[in-house]
Amino acid sequence: MISWDFSGKRALVTGASSGIGRETARLLAAAGAEAVITARSEAALLTLREEVRETGKETGPIHIFPGDLTDDGFREDLVQESVDALGGMDILVNAAGIIASDDWDSTGLADWDRMMDINLRALFGLSKLAIPHLIESRGSIVNVSSVTGTRAFPGVLAYCVSKAGVDQLTRCLALELAPEGVRVNAVNPGVVVTNLHRAGGMSEEQYADFLEHSEQTHPLGRVGEPEEVADLIAFLASERSGWITGETVSIDGGRHQTCAR
Repeated sequence: MISWDFSGKRALVTGASSGIGRETARLLAAAGAEAVITARSEAALLTLREEVRETGKETGPIHIFPGDLTDDGFREDLVQESVDALGGMDILVNAAGIIASDDWDSTGLADWDRMMDINLRALFGLSKLAIPHLIESRGSIVNVSSVTGTRAFPGVLAYCVSKAGVDQLTRCLALELAPEGVRVNAVNPGVVVTNLHRAGGMSEEQYADFLEHSEQTHPLGRVGEPEEVADLIAFLASERSGWITGETVSIDGGRHQTCAR
């Protein structure tokens, strides 16, 4: 197991109620970071905080701040409350996101706007507010993108475009913030066992079939676990990756290297 030490670090993690965001928040706190965690479900955030406390380990304090990241006012309040609670900010993990099954014909403009609003606009809006504080600490941003940001897949058109936008935003911000000592990177997971697809409309039966099929489409023969992606996020947020910026790092069992079949 990888050993991390984030003692003295101050982190804001979005999408912390489930999946990759949840495991990242858990890892950072367990490694000593003081964290603000956010998602729409206050109950899920409270449960996570209690679970971390029940480990009995010396963990960093966890502050919860539930809300809707697509709300401009909430993003402003979130950053201000985070800075007030933490005394600054060293790490921003943008893990919040949604998925929906659609193609060109079934994607209405309202569907398109909702996908871009949550997956891309809110991410940029929050980053924009956090960047001045990250400049002060010479901190780090890690965005959660997807294999769909680097490869095209049918049936998830708006999602693919939103994640491609996250990748390009990552690279552009990395160049603009490099002179300030702020690093910006992204992780691009393949299929990971989370609640993302079920929240996007898949039934339990459909999701089970999807996971079984995904074992064949990922060259390593299995899907991923959120803890594996959280470890990569921790690396990119840590000083161990101090000479890495602007990277979109695939963590997908080789999925991005395959051709359609």
